[in-house]
Amino acid sequence: MKKALIIGVSGQDGAYLSEFLLNKHYKVTGTSRNTSPANLQNLKKLKIFDHITIEAVNIDDLQSTINVLKKTRPDEIYNLAGQSSVGLSFEQPLDTLSSIAIATLNILEGIRILNLETKLLNAGSSECFGESSLVSPITEESPFEPKSPYAIAKATAHWLIQNYRQSYGIFVCTAHLFNHESPIRGDRFVTRKIIDGVINILQGKQKQLRLGNMDIIRDWGWAPEYVKGMWKILQLDKPDDFILATGKSTSLAGFSDLAFKYCQLDQDEYLKTDDHKPRPTELMASYANPQKANKILNWKAKFQVEEVVKMMIEFGLSRGA
Repeated sequence: MKKALIIGVSGQDGAYLSEFLLNKHYKVTGTSRNTSPANLQNLKKLKIFDHITIEAVNIDDLQSTINVLKKTRPDEIYNLAGQSSVGLSFEQPLDTLSSIAIATLNILEGIRILNLETKLLNAGSSECFGESSLVSPITEESPFEPKSPYAIAKATAHWLIQNYRQSYGIFVCTAHLFNHESPIRGDRFVTRKIIDGVINILQGKQKQLRLGNMDIIRDWGWAPEYVKGMWKILQLDKPDDFILATGKSTSLAGFSDLAFKYCQLDQDEYLKTDDHKPRPTELMASYANPQKANKILNWKAKFQVEEVVKMMIEFGLSRGA
């Protein structure tokens, strides 16, 4: 039985990855700073909480990281931890950098110090690459142009991965994940705000949906598919880095319109935009070319944004959101 350590198990990706690995008969250990039941609700929603070993770990601390690596000695490590909001990273840049870049360094150092024969998958981000266009979508060879503390932290973690792979021969990889959504996405994320708002309007619980910049363009996929891509990366014979994306980008206005139309509502009637305070820098458009993952991993996103919106709404309606 293979052993997997999921660092940051309480989030959307940690929960779906746990479910995926359990179905492949892995022994799964998950870490979280806060191991209270309230913080692990995603595992309970997927009905897998009782099948996972939970360890309280402060991944910002090297000794705490080494302790859990020594205790579990996993075959595979998935680092999904860290402050994950781009907007919040402008308000909390130090915590963002520490929880992403320093945490990644601690994991790498732990593997090196303990001389573990383990494989590490680090969750990167599309935000590292900055702006792109439909004519020149992002590939693994695209230069980094981060526009937020979050993106800078993710870019730093990527280069640490590269350095430890080259310097010490450790099997470490980065999966640059473009936006991927699900019903258990955190409610501070705009896609959840849209889905929950539209459902509330449909059910008469809310009169309007108020959002900010609707012109941003992103590649939105289905989260449960992306964790399979992460796993596939660690099954390769040689470590490598990959972009995981659908290859189709849509504006936030388009995402919202799909949600309203699915519920047979007129977006123009219910959606109101605020003159919000803009971020110091904003990534407006992000387009991806996931051809490398398609070819080498035999991984291709099945669900496009239309299906993602549909599945999120249907789940919300089924639970009476």
